[in-house]
Amino acid sequence: MKNLPGGSTLRKPCVILIGSSSGIGKSTIASELAKELGIKHLIETDFIREIVRGIIGPDYAPALHKSSFDAYVTLKDKQRFDGNTASLISAGFEEHASFVIPAIEKVIKRAVADYDDLVLEGVHLVPGLLDVEKFKEDASIHFFVLTADEEVHKERFVKRAMKIKRGGKHLEYFKENRIINNYLVKQALENRVPVINNITIDDTKKRMLTLIKEICKEMIFRHSVDQLDVETDIILNKYGGRIMDVSYFLPGFGEPLKRKVNVYDPVEAKRFIKLLEENPKRKKDLEGLYELSGNIHRHKICAPDEKSLQSMIKELKEKGLLYHPDEELKDVELY
Repeated sequence: MKNLPGGSTLRKPCVILIGSSSGIGKSTIASELAKELGIKHLIETDFIREIVRGIIGPDYAPALHKSSFDAYVTLKDKQRFDGNTASLISAGFEEHASFVIPAIEKVIKRAVADYDDLVLEGVHLVPGLLDVEKFKEDASIHFFVLTADEEVHKERFVKRAMKIKRGGKHLEYFKENRIINNYLVKQALENRVPVINNITIDDTKKRMLTLIKEICKEMIFRHSVDQLDVETDIILNKYGGRIMDVSYFLPGFGEPLKRKVNVYDPVEAKRFIKLLEENPKRKKDLEGLYELSGNIHRHKICAPDEKSLQSMIKELKEKGLLYHPDEELKDVELY
């Protein structure tokens, strides 16, 4: 919020950035999200690239005048990659995107200055290359990278190519686009940008809204380690929610034992539970912590909207996973 004369405040503009390689489904998601949030400004970075191409010619920026997936052919020092195809393609893509990013930042700057909400989508939104930190004081910035399973990606890539009449040679570049997908996911993880597995439009939209809106409530849970799958299935799968942080109430400790967590991906949650099952020692250690705290712990849970949050809490209560959700705790010291 920005302070105005007289003590009133002005809401920060909301800027949503959605990056992914070609064929993942970012344009569809961006359109749905803009519609859901009532954001009228939706821009594809391909249009920004075309403007930059009109200013900088191919003699000065050959990579800019190629597509994102074949810009690597313009690199003059290919030999330094020593046959590492993925690194070569990623370097070409980086070179290509680097010419577009300054113009993207100018667009964001203008939106922020005019207090306009904005959705930007495109392959050129690269975590680590795009500097969003300088806008965070004056705008609510939400950066996402979308991904998909390789077979799903291939199917969508082919459909998109045929739909926009880019069959033939364009279809030969799926491998390069998949490498760009992997590069963007890696950059996102390294720069703490949420990676959303775009399985369905509705699920993806719900997960992104949960992260954007931050409609959350702290709740006290009481369940065993074996019930983690039920908890995560309700919160993450059914409602597209998010689990943040955990506090364990241990007898004899002046403060609860706190651990930072930020779980919104059901695939990652299932992977964690599977690791517990495959590693008895790790599971036993966690069970010991649960037993010490009487299976009681506190989470912040979030949902895409208030109705979903209330429905989520109701279902968690019905499944017996919440401990006194509607009244003050009398026999547990919450610190």
